[in-house]
Amino acid sequence: MLDDKGSFYLIESILAIAILLMAIFVVNTVISIPSPEHSYDSLDFKTSQDIMETLSGTVNFTDKSFIGSISDILKENRNSKKSVRDVCEICQEKLDTFHLDNYRFCENNVLKGKVLASSGDFSKATGVSQATRTYGDYSYSLYVWK
Repeated sequence: MLDDKGSFYLIESILAIAILLMAIFVVNTVISIPSPEHSYDSLDFKTSQDIMETLSGTVNFTDKSFIGSISDILKENRNSKKSVRDVCEICQEKLDTFHLDNYRFCENNVLKGKVLASSGDFSKATGVSQATRTYGDYSYSLYVWK
């Protein structure tokens, strides 16, 4: 008869563990249900700060950032019309990789607000997100809108 009591304790402990696990799974499910108050449109929207951080960042100390590279092209060629055209092409290609519908990328200091790349109609822009980064004498601004 001692064996019967042992099997009851074993079955009881297995049931207790199963109930505990089910409670944990229920709590986890309730916590992970998305709230209907979140705006899913804003989650897809890439801000200009995120993109400028990518353009000005480097993988390691020996790499140049995108902004550093285009600044060097402009500086080495003394802001010639050809170097500005080359930089405009490079910027357009790079910003197109982000799959943005509406953006404007310009240099504000040395080139006096020259638009290097753009897409969309800036005059009709609403909800504009703006970021600025400086590299040497050059100051770049990126405007992104919906």
